[in-house]
Amino acid sequence: MIHVSPAAITAWGGEAVFANVLLTRLGVPVPAVPVLVLAGSAIAHGTLSFTHVLVAAVLAAMIGDGVWFTAGRVYGRPLINRLARFSLSIDTSVQTTRALFERFGAPIMAICKFVPGLALITPPLMGTTHIPTKIFATWDSIGVVAWASFWLLGGALFSRQLAQLVQTVEAHGATVVDVLAALALLYLAYRYVRRWRLRKWLDDRCVSVDQLDRMMHAKSPPVVLDARLATEVGQEPYRIPGASMFDPHAPDVGTIERVVVVYCACPNDAAAKMVCARLHREGFLHSHALRGGLDAWVARGYPVEPVLAHGGGALEPSLARQ
Repeated sequence: MIHVSPAAITAWGGEAVFANVLLTRLGVPVPAVPVLVLAGSAIAHGTLSFTHVLVAAVLAAMIGDGVWFTAGRVYGRPLINRLARFSLSIDTSVQTTRALFERFGAPIMAICKFVPGLALITPPLMGTTHIPTKIFATWDSIGVVAWASFWLLGGALFSRQLAQLVQTVEAHGATVVDVLAALALLYLAYRYVRRWRLRKWLDDRCVSVDQLDRMMHAKSPPVVLDARLATEVGQEPYRIPGASMFDPHAPDVGTIERVVVVYCACPNDAAAKMVCARLHREGFLHSHALRGGLDAWVARGYPVEPVLAHGGGALEPSLARQ
């Protein structure tokens, strides 16, 4: 974890805030919120200009978000999958962001900065959609201004308490940076252990595409559920033969004794694993997530069928992407 000295914020002002926010928005592990709060405290004491700092923060955030939005538009879903390998929360954040976008559209850009886990993944994920660049920039700018103003004004409002906190910490031989570093490390350790335990539990209940193929040819085939969102199905309008769309409000998985296999097309099979965990909690102990999801099924050469097929004929995997 990289930290910015409070003295540097006072000395360099908007330049320090610009550099810090830009690095944060590009994905570097730099804490932007503490820097904005400390800058707000400096604004309250008259050592910094609110307008100068706000413009610096907004410009930096817009540049960083623009880079990720462009990368998402150029590289598409493979970029999201790569990001998920390096983050403790991106795989589930992708599904959350997609669900919010499907329900509310572009305005989610105005609030994503305030939601942990969504700030980094939303710009590249929006780049993979058909949202116009102007619409993205408009809502992103609204969100960035609200986010930066909130923390700057918060720092200014509680400047006296913040100064007392700094004095108390320094009286014990530490600094605010030390406290932030310790809290950040504890949080990351907690998230890592929690995610590792959940993934281990779920990985033990995953099945491969070859196993699913054999199960589908058995006397009692499993119930196959498609856990993709409507937007994902629209981009790839085909499915595993016989699969049913998963309805989170009224899941139709048959009796509790039936074997259920859930698949998706998202990083680390996050959606399928979440559905699988939910089914386990509801008593469906024979539910499994498909390892690799729909992409692995297609890559293996198994047939698929159109989602809106009326004749029931299957498509070849090579044709399904066209």
